[in-house]
Amino acid sequence: MTRTTEEVLRDHLRRRKTGDVEGDLRTNYHPDVRLLSAEGVHHGHDGVRYLAGILRSYLKDGDYHYRQMLADGEVAMLVWSGRCVAGDTAARYDGVDSYVVRDGLLVAQTIHYSASA
Repeated sequence: MTRTTEEVLRDHLRRRKTGDVEGDLRTNYHPDVRLLSAEGVHHGHDGVRYLAGILRSYLKDGDYHYRQMLADGEVAMLVWSGRCVAGDTAARYDGVDSYVVRDGLLVAQTIHYSASA
């Protein structure tokens, strides 16, 4: 039985919160996934790794808070925030990601986040 969009997204978020990018790729992402972000258009698992690395450079400890998740059919949206403290400096990241899930795998994702002090 194929997983629902919500099931895929919940597993994706659980794995990301624990830093399990490779398990997330194997379980939740189609090999030819398309990703759109301020960093440009990326494809496949290497694109996911690249963009995850950029976000991890800002939020090293995975301190994420998932504020709202909506799913309707094969489309989903996530509103999230994260906080990073480095020395005397703290930054807050707010983001909105959208997803398309087909046959139990993420086939497309948009990623947007911004920082504030």
